[in-house]
Amino acid sequence: MEQAEGSTQDARSLPACYRHPDRETGVRCTRCERPICPECMVSASVGFQCPECVRGGSGTGHTPAASRPRTVAGGTLTADPRLVTKILIGINLAVFLLQQALGDRFTNRFELIGQAYTPLLTGVQGIAEGQYYRMLTAMFLHGGIAHILFNMLSLWWIGGPLEAALGRARYLALYFVSGLAGSALSYLIAAPNQPSLGASGAIFGLFGATAVLMRRLNYDMRPLVALLVVNLIITFSPGMGIAWQAHIGGLVAGVVTGYAMVHAPREKRALIQYGTCALVLVVVVVLTLVRTAQLT
Repeated sequence: MEQAEGSTQDARSLPACYRHPDRETGVRCTRCERPICPECMVSASVGFQCPECVRGGSGTGHTPAASRPRTVAGGTLTADPRLVTKILIGINLAVFLLQQALGDRFTNRFELIGQAYTPLLTGVQGIAEGQYYRMLTAMFLHGGIAHILFNMLSLWWIGGPLEAALGRARYLALYFVSGLAGSALSYLIAAPNQPSLGASGAIFGLFGATAVLMRRLNYDMRPLVALLVVNLIITFSPGMGIAWQAHIGGLVAGVVTGYAMVHAPREKRALIQYGTCALVLVVVVVLTLVRTAQLT
């Protein structure tokens, strides 16, 4: 009986990437059949190829330069696949230090708020007063050490691998689209005098896109789903003071944009990927204008 159970477990285990032995994968190169992880995948006319096979020639009459390594979403493979994630973390930390140095007046000037009087600023403040920049700047503000620590750890754990899988440009587009979608839903639904801030909307978008990617690659999604459920429970827990609207808005935008990133056909990949980003931004603009009309 014990032997049978062990055999079942062995059968269910996945092979490791030939370049990254610590990463299990269910995808193999269509030419040499070596197991490859998302970072090593190069889109081919059918399936994916490993970097070595691509460098040796595409097998279709094209030169190796014409078949340079690409990520699963069509981005260019880079020497540092986490560079954008590092830059985003650096920007968030720098802005947090500014908050600590300049005080609440700085935070009140750039946090997301619909329409309200603030003690440290003159007159009515908010997006409804034409301060649309708040939808972007609020994505880089945080309410304390615990807040930024949790968000930056999440950004590193989730964002780094996703950047490697999508490529820098697509990853950056996903990040900002998700963050702005979270800001738009907060502005639309939350009370106009309820401030919110943080990178959580963008990070929840990365969660959503990661789930889509893992499903696309037939990875075990249970750890990610469990982590997402825990985050949603925390989000909706009474007394936590969390802007759940930003989390949900970012998550939905991340799923939609992520699906376009990893499922777009190769022939029209860039058009569909960036076109989807543009459509999500159109929705953001519409929601923003609707809420502004309600408040003015």
